Amino acid sequence: MKHQVVGYIRVSSQGQNTARQLVDIKLDRTFTDIMTGSIKSRPQLEECLKYVREGDTLVVDSIDRLARNLRDLQDILQSLLEKGVIVKFIKENLTFTASNDHMSTLMLQMMGAFAEFERNMIRSRQKEGIEQAVRAGKKMGRPPVLNGKHKKQAKDLREQGMSIRKIAMTMGVCRASIYKLLDLVPTR
Repeated sequence: MKHQVVGYIRVSSQGQNTARQLVDIKLDRTFTDIMTGSIKSRPQLEECLKYVREGDTLVVDSIDRLARNLRDLQDILQSLLEKGVIVKFIKENLTFTASNDHMSTLMLQMMGAFAEFERNMIRSRQKEGIEQAVRAGKKMGRPPVLNGKHKKQAKDLREQGMSIRKIAMTMGVCRASIYKLLDLVPTR
């Protein structure tokens, strides 16, 4: 039975480029997730973990591509090592096998802790940025579909006896938007 070299690639969002990971590495199979690494349950990661067998090598571009917190990293790595899978991290130049030494374990824990720290810093900076923008009066979230001009139009149509359903159809929005626009409570 031929042992395979399997790649796992992860990017956080659709616009990010997966092609820069695992460049020039010959892989028999690749699994790619486009979602945050802070979630342990990722469809392609789960498929990858089911797919690899004893003697296979799992290649990951960087530790933070596999997991963004130390506990998940340790759990994933442990399950792979118990299956007899070799795990290689390219950027950190680390390889883990079932017979790892204490120095490799220490390096993994340090690098995993740094990945988790980095994720926490990113979240903290995002939160600070949002709070600062709100304090500066910036509106957050999706802009409203309807504005004051629409409110007057909807009010006029309602006063003419038009139903909420018909107003919504006329204005090309859902009934809930009209109820909200006119500060009405939906009736059944």
